[in-house]
Amino acid sequence: MLAVLAPGQGAQKPGMLSDWLELPGAESFFRWAGAIADADLLALGTTGDAEAIKDTAVTQPLVVAMSLFVARELGGLPGPVAHTPQTGRDVVITGHSVGELTAAALAGVLSVEAAIALTAVRGRAMARACALTPTGMSAVLGGDPDELTAALEAHGLAPANMNGGGQVVVAGPLEGLAALRADPPARTRVVPLPVAGAFHTRYMAPARAELEGLVDGLRPAEPSRLLLSNADGAAATSGREVLSRLVSQVTSPVRFDACLATMRDLGVTAVIELPPAGALAGLAKREWKDSDIEVLAVSSPADLDRARALIEAERGRPEADHLPDWRVVVSPVRGTVSPAAVAEGTRLPAGTPLGRVRSRRAEADVSAGYDGVLAEWLVQEGDLVDAGDPIARLYPEVQA
Repeated sequence: MLAVLAPGQGAQKPGMLSDWLELPGAESFFRWAGAIADADLLALGTTGDAEAIKDTAVTQPLVVAMSLFVARELGGLPGPVAHTPQTGRDVVITGHSVGELTAAALAGVLSVEAAIALTAVRGRAMARACALTPTGMSAVLGGDPDELTAALEAHGLAPANMNGGGQVVVAGPLEGLAALRADPPARTRVVPLPVAGAFHTRYMAPARAELEGLVDGLRPAEPSRLLLSNADGAAATSGREVLSRLVSQVTSPVRFDACLATMRDLGVTAVIELPPAGALAGLAKREWKDSDIEVLAVSSPADLDRARALIEAERGRPEADHLPDWRVVVSPVRGTVSPAAVAEGTRLPAGTPLGRVRSRRAEADVSAGYDGVLAEWLVQEGDLVDAGDPIARLYPEVQA
């Protein structure tokens, strides 16, 4: 099985489009994508400095457009496009944060135009949310998880990305991030990230509300390839579920570690990271360091031939016969959980309330994101959970 990874914000680099403009059609593609996004993506990707491409409003469509262009340049991806939810595929796709919009387009849920347009709306909405409070993000490498949790609480920070490979990205007020860097937990390294705010935290609530008011106007298709969600590493089986998760991820932690675990469980044999590549490939290599999985970061046009060879190697192979057969419902915030009075084995329509998590600042409701059966409660009344911790296990309902 081949895995395709789509990077998110933070992967951008000054001049990252320059080498790719040598390819036929590249310049016109980025002019067209820029017209959709209402931003000069061509100039930003060639002459924009680090500060210019840090602007969330333009960075997100720039990253997504670049990934989609190179995916198109690769000639598409192998694997069946007509399927029922229970069939296997020989390609699995996942993105990181805004890269999930790239992944949604590659899986056929959104058109390229819709993915770029929605990314631009998302970027502008998140930029406005960033402007409300000075916040940021830092990568924390290594250390003891419990010690890191205590340090985050002390500095008013939250885990935003659980990336695997020994990396957690934390987010919150700039003064809290500065304090964490000045006095990091033992055996950790804290690296500030070139982003404009505390993504995937409560600070992005205004952006989430804005997106919630827009996505009902879209008509997503059903995923034509296996598409893993950052929420819990599980496969999304409907286009509407993909859109719902794209909205909720704005204020919820990215569980890329769970996506990596699912890919390994599925038997992935090769990985291609689309440009601007490097960060996700590095995480995968560290997480799978004891495996023989080939991981290719497509960093320049020189890498295209090897990427095409990996794609061609997957064509004609028997389809994978396994899909993740259950999903985990996770907590959106850190706090004390109160599970709903729902018995295990109960059939749950999408949207069924599953409980509430009370934090110091607010209360967050938890509900089923899809039709299914409650297989198992993983918490009890009064348990303390972190954002992203599992609360319940559901078996999705598959139509015959």
